[in-house]
Parts: sequence; structure tokens; C-alpha cells
Amino acid sequence: MFFTFWGLSTLKRRAELKEKNIFEKLLALMTPSGTEEMPLSQLNFFGVGAKLLRFMMKQKDVATLEELIEMAREMDVRMIACQMSMDVMGIRKEELIDGIEVGGAATYLGDAVKSKVTLFI
Repeated sequence: MFFTFWGLSTLKRRAELKEKNIFEKLLALMTPSGTEEMPLSQLNFFGVGAKLLRFMMKQKDVATLEELIEMAREMDVRMIACQMSMDVMGIRKEELIDGIEVGGAATYLGDAVKSKVTLFI
């Protein structure tokens, strides 16, 4: 799985502000730090939409995004954070959850050519 730009929010565990320039700090404050802070597209309604969807998923016994990520990690799914996007957005490896590789599109494409399934997020 290759995560770039806004997809990187999925992999973040926290926003780190030290050693960032003003633009990187602003972007870090404006983007979610992790899956639980992510809005629900146009149906977010100030956070109520995301909470409602999580509630409905729990009632239907549907795995959460956090559980799905953990399952993928247990199955040794490679998760690669785009180095270029991280550089542009001022995201450092220390801000990501453990076990995430950092690489460029070439890293992703090199494996994608040999894989039966690939995801570009």
C-alpha cells in the first residue's frame, strides 16, 4: 500500500511541531493526526458524521479502520509512506505509526509490477 499526500494522515500517530517551519506547522494543525481524527468527507458535520458512522459500524460488528490496519500489519502487508509527500508536507518518520516504510513512487512501482494487488492511497 502506498500512501501519499492526504493519505498520509492515515499513518500519523501525532503531529510534531518542533523543527518545522510556519507552513509545515499550520498544515500539521489543519490535518488529522491519525485515523480517529479523520473527518467523514462531505458528511462530517463538525465531527458528528464520523462518530455516527463509527457507532453504526460497531452495531453491525464491522471492523474499524484501526483494526483493519492492524490486521494488514499482522499479514505483513507493506505500507509505504511517500517520501516526497512527507517532505512537502513537513511530516517526519517519527510522526508515523510503527512499521511504516518510507520510499518514493519507484519503491512502490517496483513492487506493484510483481504484485497481484496494489493500493495507492
